[in-house]
Formats: sequence, structure tokens, C-alpha cells
Amino acid sequence: MKKFFKIFLWVLIAAVFVGTFVYLYIKSQPDEVKYAIVNPERASIERTTVLTGKIEPRDEIEIKPQISGIITEIAVDPGDMVHEGDIIAKIKVIPEASSLSSAQNRVSVASINLEDARLKLERSEALYGRKVISREEYEDAKKTYDQAVLELDAANDSYAIVRDGVSRYNATESNTLVRATITGLVLDVPVKVGSSVIQANTFNAGTTIATVADMTNLIFRGNVDETEVGQLEVGMPMTISIGALPEATPSAVIEYIAPKGTDTSGANTFEIKAALNIENVGKLRAGYSANATVSLNRASDVMTLPESVVEFTGDSTFVYVLTDSVDTQKFDRRAITTGLSDGIRIEIKEGVDSTASVRGDKI
Repeated sequence: MKKFFKIFLWVLIAAVFVGTFVYLYIKSQPDEVKYAIVNPERASIERTTVLTGKIEPRDEIEIKPQISGIITEIAVDPGDMVHEGDIIAKIKVIPEASSLSSAQNRVSVASINLEDARLKLERSEALYGRKVISREEYEDAKKTYDQAVLELDAANDSYAIVRDGVSRYNATESNTLVRATITGLVLDVPVKVGSSVIQANTFNAGTTIATVADMTNLIFRGNVDETEVGQLEVGMPMTISIGALPEATPSAVIEYIAPKGTDTSGANTFEIKAALNIENVGKLRAGYSANATVSLNRASDVMTLPESVVEFTGDSTFVYVLTDSVDTQKFDRRAITTGLSDGIRIEIKEGVDSTASVRGDKI
């Protein structure tokens, strides 16, 4: 009995040892790798580029005063429609002391000259009535008087303009009335009643009273990388997508490509402008962020494969074509000639035909 137990123990130990060896051997064998099979398909491929930018009005005008002073009235609010010539604001003039004093002195001098001319005219009339002086001398005195009247009138008008900013003869065209220079939508009114404003001059850009834009004439303004700008041309169509209005996809046509690039965060980019073709602009607002998709190349009805199954080695491209699948999958590495790619599918010009079975991803 004891001998039988020893034999059984050794048999058990041998069985465990052999089982472990077999298990480890099986585990050490590589698993059979299987791949999905992809067949070439005929399709159209389009290579596009996306430009980021904004929707802007083509004509956006800053309305500035023609005279310095203080805002006494604002006649518009952002969002109002105005026509060329409409009053936007009124300004009260705060005259300079030197200019006001000069205008007052001119009035005083003109008054003195008028009084002198009046007295001379009265004497000339009396002398001319007694035939003491000629008619020509009398007419010269009359002309001098008339000129003095006009000079005093002009001096008083100049004084009124300096003091009030309003001409006595043309109040409707006064510089104190700020008017719209174009027909459009008021985008912004950055001043308030009581604000001081400065007229534009050589040394100062002037205070902006309002910004007005023609919202029926909009453009897309964006930037394109230098690697793609050479493939764009004026007149090329593009499709606009607006984040704030996903349902709006207006078309546009490139009308300007900057001849000089700008350095933007280390990348050299070129400005692009495109005219929007849109009938209803009621929902569009100036400054909307937008993307423009431009078609660079297109190949129609060509044989294609997923780009992920193509192996790129230097300037060469290869695919693995299935040659046997009875026991295990066997593939043959073949060189191919590729064409246009959209980043997902790639055009196959030579190397395989439509019946080929190409190795895809691992299953």
C-alpha cells in the first residue's frame, strides 16, 4: 500500500510538471493576427481648407464732429437705421477766449467803420445835391457805406459762429449739428449727453460720436496660412458657417488676398476678404465669428481607399494586398501611386484595381 502511494505521488507530480510545460508552451505561441479587409471604392474627393475670421460690414464709418464742444442731445441709439444727412447729435460750443475776443473786436471795428462811412455818405449827398462834387465821388461814398454794412454783418455772423457755433444765415447746416454721412445701421454710440468732444484735426483723430455701417453689404475677413495662400485666387467661391447662426450658410466670393503676410503667434498668415452673397441679413450682426470653407482641389468618380490603410515611406506609398486566407491571412506589399486626399480617403491611380482586397486595421 505504501509503495502504491509513492507511485501515485510521483505520477501526480509528473502530470503537474507536464501540464505546466504544455500550458507555458501554448501561451508562448503567438496569437494569430487577423486584419479587416478593405476594397477600393469609386468616390469623389475634395480637398478643402478652412479660414477663421469674422463677418464685417464693408463700409463702417465713424461719425465725428466738425467743431469742439459739449454734447447737448443724442438723437439715435445703437440699432437705429439712419439716412445720409439725418441728425445724430447736437453740440454746444464752448468758445475759446482768444477767438471770442477777436470776433468781438472785429464787430467793434466794423461798427466804427460803418459809422464813419455813414457820416461821409451824408456829407457827400449834401454836396452832390448842391452840385459841389461829381456823381462819381458820391457813388464812391455810397459804395464805401454799403461795404461797411456788409462787413459789420459778416463780423456779427462770425461772432455768432464763434460764440454759438451757428451761422445766422445757415442754421440748418450748422457745425453744431452732427449728421450721418451714410445710410445704414447705428452700431455704437460711445458718447453721452454732457460729454466733451473734439473735432478732428492734424494733431487729433477727434471724438467718435457714433459708428454707422451699411449692413446690406457684408464681407468675410479672415486669415489663411502661407502654405495654402498660393492655392487661392480672387474669384474663388467659399461657404461661410457662422457659429451663432448654425442654420445660416451664406456663400461668398474671394475679392482680396493680401500681398504681404503678417506674423501671427509665430505663423505667417495672409488676410483674405470675401463678399457675402446673402439676401436676408436681418439676423446677421457685425463681429460674428465665422469659418469659411474653400475648395482647393476636386477629383470626381475616382478609385479610393481609406488613407489609414496606406503606408507612407519617404516619397513612396504601399498597401498590403490579400493573397491567401485559407489557413492564415497572407499579404503582398505593393507599391501604389496616389493622388488627391481629403484626409480620410485617398485617390489610387496605379498599383491595385477595384477587385483587390487590401489589409485594413487589426480585428
